[in-house]
Amino acid sequence: MEFCEKCGGIIEIVNDRAVCAACGHKGKKKPKIEASEKIMKKETVAVINEEADNTYPVIDMVCPECKNKKAYFWTTQTRSSDESETKFYKCTKCKHTWRKYR
Repeated sequence: MEFCEKCGGIIEIVNDRAVCAACGHKGKKKPKIEASEKIMKKETVAVINEEADNTYPVIDMVCPECKNKKAYFWTTQTRSSDESETKFYKCTKCKHTWRKYR
């Protein structure tokens, strides 16, 4: 990136000439353009960890699907900020997830 020698504004390239975006000053020389970043191949990796549930607290809650008596829980603000949060539950046995509004 180059800057104007008069006002310090950013130099834009217009018709192969350097022109200041702020004051319109035209540069005497043709600016050199270099790519300073290497183009890297980006790779997306999905991480799925079945054991990640053990970070949530476990409470006594009956699962509506399998009737197991233990479930993980967490809360999330799903509605406007002046309303209470939504509590989510996930069965420790069958992994069924359900929610309750307060």
